[in-house]
Amino acid sequence: MDSNLSLLVFFAAILIVGGLVLVIITYTKGGRQLNQDKYRTKWLTIERSLARDQPASYHLSVLNADKLLDQSLKESGYKGTTMGERLKSASSRLSSRNSTWAAHKLRNQIAHEPDVHVTYDTARRALAGFKQALKDVGAI
Repeated sequence: MDSNLSLLVFFAAILIVGGLVLVIITYTKGGRQLNQDKYRTKWLTIERSLARDQPASYHLSVLNADKLLDQSLKESGYKGTTMGERLKSASSRLSSRNSTWAAHKLRNQIAHEPDVHVTYDTARRALAGFKQALKDVGAI
């Protein structure tokens, strides 16, 4: 009887530990599932808003793409009070960290420097960096 009880306690302990490991994996490093349709729709709107003959669209598309990535990082559960902190939290998951950081830095220049000059090609590169990051976190 004692061996049956010991075996039962052993298997119960294994189940409890396994459950805890599963919970930890699920809720760390952005384990939450994102609504990809919502993010794809917003992303396509941002991509379509970038127009070669409209320089104002360069700034707006970069700002909106940065905002969308930040929203996806928050929703995924990445920690940080700023976008930069959330990017650092997610860096192990980003396949193209440098292009994501460059895109975010461009966003900061647009937001904080009054005379920043952005070309169509620069905006396209920034959007490519944001798009890859959105793919990496599972948003699109």
